[in-house]
Amino acid sequence: MNLKLSTNSIFTIEDSQLNITGSKSETNRLLLLKALFPNITLANTSNSDDSEVMQKALGGNDEIVDIHHAGTAMRFLTAYFSVNEGREVVLTGSSRMQERPIKILVEALTQLGVEISYEKEEGYPPIRIKGKKVTASKVNLAANVSSQYISALLLVASKLDNGLELTLEGEITSIPYIKMTLALLADLDIKTSFEGNVIKVFPKEAVETKEMVVESDWSSASYFFSLVALSDAAKITLSSYKENSLQGDSELVSLYEKMGVKTTFQNNKMTLEKVAGFNYQDVNFELNNTPDIAQTIVVTCLGLGIGCHLTGLHTLKIKETDRLEALKTELTKLGANISVTNDSLTLVKSEDIKHDIHIATYNDHRMAMAFAPLAIKVPIIIDDAEVVSKSYPDFWNDLKALNFQISEL
Repeated sequence: MNLKLSTNSIFTIEDSQLNITGSKSETNRLLLLKALFPNITLANTSNSDDSEVMQKALGGNDEIVDIHHAGTAMRFLTAYFSVNEGREVVLTGSSRMQERPIKILVEALTQLGVEISYEKEEGYPPIRIKGKKVTASKVNLAANVSSQYISALLLVASKLDNGLELTLEGEITSIPYIKMTLALLADLDIKTSFEGNVIKVFPKEAVETKEMVVESDWSSASYFFSLVALSDAAKITLSSYKENSLQGDSELVSLYEKMGVKTTFQNNKMTLEKVAGFNYQDVNFELNNTPDIAQTIVVTCLGLGIGCHLTGLHTLKIKETDRLEALKTELTKLGANISVTNDSLTLVKSEDIKHDIHIATYNDHRMAMAFAPLAIKVPIIIDDAEVVSKSYPDFWNDLKALNFQISEL
């Protein structure tokens, strides 16, 4: 399904309200914790494809577990099935998932005595996991890898006989996601510590019955920060959001303040408002802790006619696609002057954007949603637009509610 997007030449939003579903990151962590501690209940969970795949895998008894494009599920379930004594599964995914590395996590679990083998190419899914009782408790792991490897180990750690002592070697990346995991464990009264490069999780046999409410997804909110920045005048209220969030992407507030968006919080709601007469300048952002919002930011900068230099992006090369190369390809089609390295992106200031360009999405939900707000400036076409269901199935309907003109081609 290809969608053509456009708006009125003067785009304003007087005062709209949207409800955004729960964070995919929080939901998937809590789904795994619920599988370990069935007496907890969850509210405001994500309705994303990734979370549905995670829930199905945790609740089923299939020998072959196919998580499709869901990278978080691949990492978390690798750890979960490894410590699920007596269970044997083959964990697999899409062709792209079978190109995404898993070796670092497998090697960490092997240090604990877990039995995992590769069904095809070494270091990549599909993998065969034979769940075992784990008594070892010490693991060393490179600190600059995806935080999902680290969180996967931390989430299952409390059910290990002797807990876990995880030593991270080198400079730690994506610390907010690690802290999110530890905060959710703390909410269940699971004892943890994080001192220097050593994280400890202590064993816990059972937790008290409790309802865990998932905060709405900040990554999904990013597209509305972009939309407000690109508008002529706009005010949008999103729920449910906390000013002191566990989610690293809450850094959007300070980043978009530099692109003309004012954010206020009240009663678990967040209001985004365009600052009139804002003085736009090129931006230089270090996104080591928030790489998932890089796509949104660079498209916003193109639409505003400003340049940007974004660093800390090395994990983007192993996402649903190589997001840096994908951004370079699609932005160049729009007339942008952009260059990328293994961990950075530079966009040169330009005021001309080509219109009616087809944006390829590469099976990547964030490519589709990051480019959508650009329709405020020029009509664009999003190819394979249904890919948004991976994290935000209601996205196109929410844009229609904000007076975007969307037609299927």
